[in-house]
Amino acid sequence: MDSKNVDTSVKDRRLVQKRREQMIKAGVKLFTDKGFHRTTTREIAREAGFSIGTLYEYIRSKEDVLYLVCDDIYTRVKQGLEKQIDFSGDPWSALRQAIQNYIYVIDELQDEVLVMYQETKSLSKEALPYVLNKEREMAVIFENILKRCVDLGVLHIDQEWRAFHAQQILVQCQMWTFRRWAVQTQFTLEQFATKQVHSLLQSIKPA
Repeated sequence: MDSKNVDTSVKDRRLVQKRREQMIKAGVKLFTDKGFHRTTTREIAREAGFSIGTLYEYIRSKEDVLYLVCDDIYTRVKQGLEKQIDFSGDPWSALRQAIQNYIYVIDELQDEVLVMYQETKSLSKEALPYVLNKEREMAVIFENILKRCVDLGVLHIDQEWRAFHAQQILVQCQMWTFRRWAVQTQFTLEQFATKQVHSLLQSIKPA
């Protein structure tokens, strides 16, 4: 399942994309303010700027909006994560850049990321595996960079440690969102990114 397979009666793909972007924005705001279960499709339609009838031309249920939110987050995170990284160059520099990029993308998508982790449990048995697999794909990006570091002799860690460090990177960078009530009062984004990159690289390859 992917976002293209969410049922719609509209044939114009550009219009579908536009309307769904409006629904995603509205869904994130309402799910953040009220939670998924307390939000109605009528409220989503109103916030998005169109009627409930129009809403149901593009989705089947409120869950579809949550699914679209999750799918959009992972697409944007992956694009931001890989932005301006030279994967053919120095693997250690690529790892450093990927971690920094991830922190900045997390900053841009703070509310969306919170909604995703808080409300993913509300997805159907059909949609949930797809979303969880997207999470694994992000970890694989870091695992592949770490593997290249190993292949080129920059690191000497096995596959199990590569998997561990990939997960560690994801969790530590997400701290900027999940503990923002504390972290963001103590550090600027630039300070947090600098310290987090240094800390993670030190844990992967101690000096």
